[in-house]
Amino acid sequence: MTTRRNFLGTAVAVAAATADATLFAQDAINEKPMRPLVLSTWRHGVPANKAAWQVLSTGGTALDAVEAAARDSESDPDNMSVGLGGRPDRDGNVTLDACIMGPDGNCGAVACLTEIENPASVARLVMERTPHVMLVGEGAQEFALANGFTRTNLLTPKARNEWEKWKADHPDAVRERQVNVENHDTIGIVAVDSAGDLAGACTTSGMAWKMHGRVGDSPIIGAGLYVDNEVGAATATGVGEAVIRAVGSFLVVELMRQGRSPAEACREAVERVVAKNPDWKELQVGFIALDKAGRIGGYAIQPGFEYAVHDATGGRLETSASRVSQ
Repeated sequence: MTTRRNFLGTAVAVAAATADATLFAQDAINEKPMRPLVLSTWRHGVPANKAAWQVLSTGGTALDAVEAAARDSESDPDNMSVGLGGRPDRDGNVTLDACIMGPDGNCGAVACLTEIENPASVARLVMERTPHVMLVGEGAQEFALANGFTRTNLLTPKARNEWEKWKADHPDAVRERQVNVENHDTIGIVAVDSAGDLAGACTTSGMAWKMHGRVGDSPIIGAGLYVDNEVGAATATGVGEAVIRAVGSFLVVELMRQGRSPAEACREAVERVVAKNPDWKELQVGFIALDKAGRIGGYAIQPGFEYAVHDATGGRLETSASRVSQ
């Protein structure tokens, strides 16, 4: 006799089997890894990867490649979740977060940076020219200006119009978190160069309409990005608070160290995020990963997560497997 409990159990098992099949198919696609290779989150990773590939295809380093990719997205006013044109916080301020990490384990980050178009490049200078890992707020801006960056008004007319509409629709917003597509488009980039060295970058304007001063996972090494040149690299996208609670990107890399494929490691990290966030059904979090051999993988909580790949065969867009089915 089929009971409601049996039916639900069967449905869950079928959904899990479908997810496993998708994941294993993804692993099969990546049985013949390639390098150099660059991997970026979301559809806007396609043009970002082209910028990275110009570096990688001419023998350049993975570190230079991921910085070039980040700058491409940061300078695109049509990408409203990164850099110029990013959606502001609830007070109308565009604040940017970014980090970068190279093959030697060194890293740099900036958070709550204003009026500077390319925070990933500032993060690289923090890594290379200071004894610190992260600079924030006014200090980050002062450092950028002292190193040749110029002030830019990051709030475009389109973003301003959206912000003014949001204010009109949410006059009493205090702790409200808007969870929708606008908040999921952080770009994270990981790459391996022809020498086999790894690097990564992550850059964002953060959650739209966030509280002023809010910082998510994107500039936090181990959460939004992690690189271990012996193993692989991973980066995250989605609701940053959930990623931080799981130290998500570090977890992905450590799972690869233990023998998981990139796709398997991303799935296990998503499960950890789910376990640590009771409201996970309302969240989107996704991971992408690359191991030292050039194998790739991705996984997300919700469907619809895409990531861009570029290697010697050209560029393509992959649709990630997800915990929640369509």
